[in-house]
Amino acid sequence: MATGLSKTDVSNPRVHFDIYAILEGSQELYFGHEVQVNVNLVETVKLKIKDDLSSEPRSIEKCYLSPTKRKGVERRCLIWAPVATGELLGDKQDCGIPNTCAKPECPICAVYGGLEPGKKTLIGRVTHGGGVAVQEMFAVEKQRAMHPAIISNNLSKKEEKPIPFKREYNQPGILYPVSNHALSITDGEFAPVAYAFLDSLPRIGSGNPKGIAIAESPKDNQPLLVVDRYLVPKRKRPVISPSINDPEVAIAAFNRLARKTGETSNYIQEPHFERWIGDAALEKLQEYSSNFVDAILQQE
Repeated sequence: MATGLSKTDVSNPRVHFDIYAILEGSQELYFGHEVQVNVNLVETVKLKIKDDLSSEPRSIEKCYLSPTKRKGVERRCLIWAPVATGELLGDKQDCGIPNTCAKPECPICAVYGGLEPGKKTLIGRVTHGGGVAVQEMFAVEKQRAMHPAIISNNLSKKEEKPIPFKREYNQPGILYPVSNHALSITDGEFAPVAYAFLDSLPRIGSGNPKGIAIAESPKDNQPLLVVDRYLVPKRKRPVISPSINDPEVAIAAFNRLARKTGETSNYIQEPHFERWIGDAALEKLQEYSSNFVDAILQQE
């Protein structure tokens, strides 16, 4: 077979899944990118925006939550997931990083892809997007050096003066619109994707502190989250333009794209298309996550 995937049946169809969310950093976070002399830099992107139709474009810089970093954390959450046998899922499947097993029956490689150099490749069916921060906020540089008492002791002993270590951090409260897209997978295969998405949130970050959360709409306290399950790509996709730098405008755009005008339901069903919004979307991801635990992690 061209894909190497086994055939499914009518009771276990393959469909497409999308996850759209706006994540919020509740604390300063370090997403590593480049290293200079004694300075760790966070990853940023540069773009030009127009504040209004009459203004000239201006260059801005925004913090960036890299999709590849999110994917790596999600895969590790699956590798380190505890199994009822007392093992970790990666040990049970003989699958890790960088030594992925690339087996179609592996719940990790089946959707995230795998590679055995020189032998075989299993193309991943989950892609990640977004991550450009909403607010125009620069990274903050903070000193991370040894305790002043140690510095004083070193100087009194006429030793070489220690060079302070600095690191950039993304400021708290930054919003990051993100998305995950799963191509031609079954409900059972989407279960580990849902588990990994939710389980990775408190573990995202290149250093300490770690963790990010799904932001909530200030009007109704609903999580800014949309989950689509479909064969036909219907409705608008809640993808936020990187040119938006106002959180209120970004949240309003996300909510507007999630529903048609006048709709209030958190569940939308059309031929070959389903959409869950807000709390309903979170509950749906948690339901899939529970299915993954029951079907994979709790099996002897």
